[in-house]
Amino acid sequence: MTYCLGISTKAGLVMASDSRTNAGYDQVNVCRKMHTFVQRGERVFILLASGSLSCTQSVITQLQRDFERGEGLAAVTSLYDAARIVGAQVRRVSDMDREALERDDFKFNVHFILGGQVRGEPPDLFLIYPQGNPLRASEDSPFLQIGECKYGRPILDRGIRYHKTTLEEASKYALLSLDSTMRSNVTVGPPIDLLAYSTDEFDITRRRRFAADDADLVKIGTRWEQALRMAVGKLPELRFRAPDGAGRAAGESIQIVEAGSGDPQEPQPQATQRGTS
Repeated sequence: MTYCLGISTKAGLVMASDSRTNAGYDQVNVCRKMHTFVQRGERVFILLASGSLSCTQSVITQLQRDFERGEGLAAVTSLYDAARIVGAQVRRVSDMDREALERDDFKFNVHFILGGQVRGEPPDLFLIYPQGNPLRASEDSPFLQIGECKYGRPILDRGIRYHKTTLEEASKYALLSLDSTMRSNVTVGPPIDLLAYSTDEFDITRRRRFAADDADLVKIGTRWEQALRMAVGKLPELRFRAPDGAGRAAGESIQIVEAGSGDPQEPQPQATQRGTS
């Protein structure tokens, strides 16, 4: 299992991935899932991979060979065309390996997230399915995930806004999304790769790998947990109404009231107005 995500904002892109390829009682393997293709000043691509490791490695190898020859990703004029190039390589590997895999009851299962920019075009973000077809992120849905998505999605849904979220904020959301996933699923784990790309930069200058014992990564996870507990403490209170003599609660048995307020069912004293002499 794995977890990778890409976030698109007006300021640029944030890409993040874990590095765990399998987890069990006896063995944990690690492999980098973030791959970059850069022609400084002209184009930048960041590719995140999930699924069968042997199949994703074959796709990456084919893309790298073409890129070094000035073909494929090195020649496209838009991110959509780049996503189609990745999809074509996915289908090529599928044609080579799918039949043998399925003969032994293994599924051909690979997903990619492609982010980046080609000169003359704005940054863009795509998800490429095992069939090779791409899905583009949008301003209304500005992030994409692959792998173990469910644990890390809620914070992204609540926090990411295409026009308002800065790269720094998006990077924190990405780390928290990964932290939440690692906390709930042992098959996702460090090292964590994080990359931030600024619009029209055409180079990769903001990148970091966080090991499991990285003090900064531990600090972010600890402070996030503390902040969650404090936030819950500041929410309106839930009050449980005591049952009457017959063991039944009158009306709704659970009420939500602001902290420090009195019982809403208790009559409130009426203000009296003194007459003037």
